[in-house]
Amino acid sequence: MHTLPPIIRRIEYWPVDIPITDPFVVATGTRTIAENVFLRVTLANGAQGYGEAAPFPEVGGETRESCLTALHQLGETVLGRSAASYKEVGRLLSEQALTHPAARCGLETAVIDAYCRASSIPMWQLWGGADVRARKTDITIPITDLDKTVTLARGWHAKGFRLFKMKVGKDVENDIRRLEAVHLALPDISFIGDGNQGFSRQDCLTFAQGVKRFGGKMVLLEQPVVRGDLDSMAAIRRETGIPVAADESVRSLADAQAVVARGAADYINIKIMKTGVAEAVEIASFTKASGLKLMIGGMVETRIAMGCSFSLVLGLGGFEVLDLDTPLLLASDPVTGGYRYEGPHLQPWSDPGLDMAAAPSPNVTTIE
Repeated sequence: MHTLPPIIRRIEYWPVDIPITDPFVVATGTRTIAENVFLRVTLANGAQGYGEAAPFPEVGGETRESCLTALHQLGETVLGRSAASYKEVGRLLSEQALTHPAARCGLETAVIDAYCRASSIPMWQLWGGADVRARKTDITIPITDLDKTVTLARGWHAKGFRLFKMKVGKDVENDIRRLEAVHLALPDISFIGDGNQGFSRQDCLTFAQGVKRFGGKMVLLEQPVVRGDLDSMAAIRRETGIPVAADESVRSLADAQAVVARGAADYINIKIMKTGVAEAVEIASFTKASGLKLMIGGMVETRIAMGCSFSLVLGLGGFEVLDLDTPLLLASDPVTGGYRYEGPHLQPWSDPGLDMAAAPSPNVTTIE
């Protein structure tokens, strides 16, 4: 289809504001608007690909402003390179902007998307196409008051969701009460307790005991304590008997190796916004080889970034827990095409790349 080489000829990026339906409150902060950046890469052969940077300052430290600044420098770096060498591009971006993973992720995704479109393959085929089928995601309930928690849970339950990722870690007694209220209203559901580093070791043990006491089904404790406290993570695994997922603790392959060496987790939560895409693939492969289980999640992203993550699920295989729900928490969907949601199910696509498009805003920056 495309006879010219897949050389990166143009990079465009622009800010997007997408309101979040309900304030996204986690232990470390609050978002009411997803302040993201969309990117479009055009190759010499005419193929175009899309990417997204979704900084979450309260979790990763990046802001949209810092992403835009980083992208200007990073765009110049990849211009003129071949999209076929996307792994090398990923490594290069890591060397240049280690502390800007969301910016790197957006550019990597757009380059990979353009390359897949030029090659006429869906993005998941690039990673192997090991497990191409519809998959279920959990749904996230932010930290809010009791009544709102139950109302949100009932609404999602009516749409078919049965795995509820409860944001916790600010007030342990209140956390227990919120989960109990949801359990009493909807006894057929399971919980993930996501502390976002908010708990102390003792608080997390109290929380786990409290949920056990009322008969709630807790399938996972995600990042209960601060990212560097791997000893507490290991202790929580031992003392609660509930699997632990490392999220903020793993921002690089070296972090994943430390988690495995210390026995600090049962699952590693892959997030392309924390590591970039190429390194996420390395971490996933290492996790599987180490005998740990894979979870995949995201920041507050649209279907562009989530589509790249879903590509990894379909392509690499082995992902047991999917936390790919944030597009459902947004007030609108600024993207056309690609995978789609049917209740809690993500439905695969078969057209090249991510098979998505987003209209550039008037406020677009072009590098060529």
